[in-house]
Amino acid sequence: MTEHTQHNGNGGYEREDLGAKTVFGFLIGLAILGIIVYFVVIATYRGLDSRERAHQAPQNPLKPAAETDTRDVEAPKVARQIERTFPEPRLETDERGELNDFRMHEEEQLNSYGWVDQKAGAVHIPIERAMQLVAQRGLPVIPTGNATAAASKGAGKNGRR
Repeated sequence: MTEHTQHNGNGGYEREDLGAKTVFGFLIGLAILGIIVYFVVIATYRGLDSRERAHQAPQNPLKPAAETDTRDVEAPKVARQIERTFPEPRLETDERGELNDFRMHEEEQLNSYGWVDQKAGAVHIPIERAMQLVAQRGLPVIPTGNATAAASKGAGKNGRR
């Protein structure tokens, strides 16, 4: 009875361990189940692929067959064939590269001089230079008092006519 009261509190522990045969049996069963699932999935995909090929419509004899696998978009020959075949807009083939090119173009434009509209005389300047000019000259201010006074005088003239 003293042994029972000693292990009844928080200091007790499990007196039986899980047997090694049980653990290894579970792991072997899990491995066998994984192998069975693998073969079932492979068989299912092969069956679906053969069914798709059997029910595929025949190709138009007037249309030439594709010379290469069009899923490999990295090959230059395939890229040119895709550009000739599909109209704009096309799916992106290199998302990271295109985004990187876009960001580099934006950074170059933000940090360089250039024309926005040459006919109108509009240019863009680097951000750092624009901040220096604003700090030196200040922001342009529209005189609100003169504009409202001129507008009210113009309205008064129109009301008397």
